[in-house]
Amino acid sequence: MKERHAMRPILRPALSQLAVAALALVFLVLPALNARAAVDIQEVRADSGVTAWLVEDYTVPIISIRFAFEGGSAQDPHDRIGLANLMAGLFDEGAADLDSEAFQIRLDDAGAEMSFNAETDAIYGQMRTLVETKDEAFSLLRMAIQRPRFDEGPVDRIRSQIVAGIVARERDPERQADIAWRRAIYGDHPYAERDEGTPESLAAVTRDDLKSFHERMFARSNLKVAVVGAIDPETLKVVLDDLFSALPAEADLREIERADPKLDQEVRVDYPLPQTSIRLAYPGVERSDPEFFAAYMMNQILGGGTFSSRLFEEVREKRGLVYGVSSGLANRKYSTSLVIRTATRSDRAARTLAVIKDEIRRMAEEGPTADELERAKRYVIGAYAINNLDTSTAIARTLVELQIDDLGIDYIDRRAELINGVTLDETKAAAQRLLSVEPAIMLVGPAQEDGG
Repeated sequence: MKERHAMRPILRPALSQLAVAALALVFLVLPALNARAAVDIQEVRADSGVTAWLVEDYTVPIISIRFAFEGGSAQDPHDRIGLANLMAGLFDEGAADLDSEAFQIRLDDAGAEMSFNAETDAIYGQMRTLVETKDEAFSLLRMAIQRPRFDEGPVDRIRSQIVAGIVARERDPERQADIAWRRAIYGDHPYAERDEGTPESLAAVTRDDLKSFHERMFARSNLKVAVVGAIDPETLKVVLDDLFSALPAEADLREIERADPKLDQEVRVDYPLPQTSIRLAYPGVERSDPEFFAAYMMNQILGGGTFSSRLFEEVREKRGLVYGVSSGLANRKYSTSLVIRTATRSDRAARTLAVIKDEIRRMAEEGPTADELERAKRYVIGAYAINNLDTSTAIARTLVELQIDDLGIDYIDRRAELINGVTLDETKAAAQRLLSVEPAIMLVGPAQEDGG
C-alpha cells in the first residue's frame, strides 16, 4: 500500500503462559483461515460516531485492534522536528494515575501487546489481547490514548534513546544518503525533514509541546480503526466508545501543500565504500487515479516482481551486475513517485546505471508485452492474500490502510476484477506517462567511478 517508515515502535511482550499458547495457535491456524475471513468485513458504528471495520474470527480467543490518527510527523512544528516520533514512544510510559512502571506492570499482567509508532502521514497504535483479559487491556489502551502523562523522567529517557540512535547513524552512509535524497527531492516540504528529528530539535521539546501536539492530533475526525478477532459488533461498539468517544471531535491539523518530486537532477553522496548504491525517481500516480492499476501492473513488470521483472532479468540474470534490483510505486498523502533501487560493485556503477536507463527507455517506448501483462496479473492477484491477509495483525493493518486510501469496504472483493480489467494499451500509456522524463538519480559510493 503506502510507503511506510516506522521510527520507534514500543512493544510490550505478553508474559502469561495462556497468552503464549494462544498466540502459538494463531500461527498454526490463522493463515489458512484469514484469507477467507478477511473479505467478510463489517462496518461498526458506535454511538459516538466512531466507526471501525471488523472481521469476526473466533478461531482463537484473541482480538487485534489497529488504528491511525492521520497527520504524523509531517505535522511536526518547524522548530520541533521529531516531536511526533518522541510522543509515540511515550504512550506506555505512564497514563492517567499510573506512572511508567505501574503502567507496564499492569500491561504485562494483562498478557497484552501494545505499540505506537509515528510515520510521516499518521500516528499508528495497535493492541493484541486475549478475550479473557480484554477489559483490562482496553482499559490501559484507553488511558494511553486519552490521558498520557508525559512525565519528565520517561520523556528524558526516551529522548536520550532517540538521540543516541541519531548519533549512531551519523556515520551510516545509507542514512546520510536518505537525508540528502529527501532534501534534494522535496526541498523545503515537511517530507524533507528527518522523522526522528535532530538532537537540537528534540532538545527543544517540552512536556507542554507533547501535551499540545497530542490534543491537536488525537481526535475522532482523523481516526481510522480496524478490529480482527473474537469480538461481535455490539461488544465492539462499547469498546470504541470507551476508547475514543472522549477525544475531541475535530483534529487541529495544519494545511500541507502537495510536493511534486524534483526530478532531472543527480545527487552524489561520496563515501569510500566497495559498493555504490543507486536510486532513481520518476513521477508516480495517485492511489485514486483511474490509471493507478495500469501503472501498478507496468511497475510489476518493470521491477516490482523481484525475480521475474525486466530489470532483474537484464541487470542481474544476463549481466550479473547486481544481486538485486527493484522498483516500486511510493504513495504518500501529499506526494507520489516511482522509485528504483539497487547496489553494485563501485567499478560497475556507471554500466549498471546505463543498463537500467536503457531498460526504462525501452519500457517507455514499447511498453510491456501481452504475455508479461497476463503473467503479472496472475501473480499480483494470487500474492495479495499471502502478503496482506496472512495473520490477524496483517489484516487489521491492511484494513486501516484501505480506509486511509478511501478504497471502500468492498475493495478486497473488487481488487481482482480491477486488475483483470487493465488492458495492454493502458499499461503502455502508463509506461509512457511515467517513464518518459529525466529522473532524479542518487549515487552513494566512492567519489570517482571508472565506468566499469
